[in-house]
Amino acid sequence: VQLVESGGGLVQAGGSLRLSCVQVGVTPGAYAMGWFRHAPGKEREFVAGITWNRVNTKYADNVKGRFTISRDNAKNTVWLQMDSLKPEDTAVYYCATLLDYRSGAPSGAWGQGTQVTVSS
Repeated sequence: VQLVESGGGLVQAGGSLRLSCVQVGVTPGAYAMGWFRHAPGKEREFVAGITWNRVNTKYADNVKGRFTISRDNAKNTVWLQMDSLKPEDTAVYYCATLLDYRSGAPSGAWGQGTQVTVSS
């Protein structure tokens, strides 16, 4: 299983970014998928999760209402739409396969990460 993220960059506060995660070597829809982030000096944080069939999603409280996770199994792709970005959203963002979309428990496959920097 290989996960490849893209879409990070530098954006001003209040702006938007859309992260993509392409899954290679994965049966379409085989896993719940999630996004995590890791900021310097902080622990890795679960950001959002989605079930294999897109029916259910879960968000961390600090991104709820601003971020949207989605997926298209036909394209083996998961997205994280990030709106109303804040400087505290600055981190390296990773996608991962999940055991449980609610708890964010990862199942072992991770992408290489994409840097998101939000300037004030």
